[in-house]
Amino acid sequence: MAEIVWTEKSEKSLKSIFDYISKDSKFYAGKFISSLVSSTRKLESFPKLGRVVPEFNIETIREIIFYNYRIVYRVNSDLIEILLVIHAARDFEKTFKKDWEI
Repeated sequence: MAEIVWTEKSEKSLKSIFDYISKDSKFYAGKFISSLVSSTRKLESFPKLGRVVPEFNIETIREIIFYNYRIVYRVNSDLIEILLVIHAARDFEKTFKKDWEI
């Protein structure tokens, strides 16, 4: 069973999402973030569940989709690093490459 680790960047992503949704409702912002985080727990047992990120085509950089968000993670043997959570409408390559060297 793999361990899931949220990077500082991915935690900042969650906070930004929470802040945006909480402008309308802190209750629903909390529920959304909780559901998003819960959606990653299946990766503990199935680390390759997500698809390979098409922009990079690197086997260890994968993603799962949660509503309109891409949850990008890296598989390292028994460790799953959540790298970024980004809305699908944003410029993924520009945002990702700004923070990560691939």
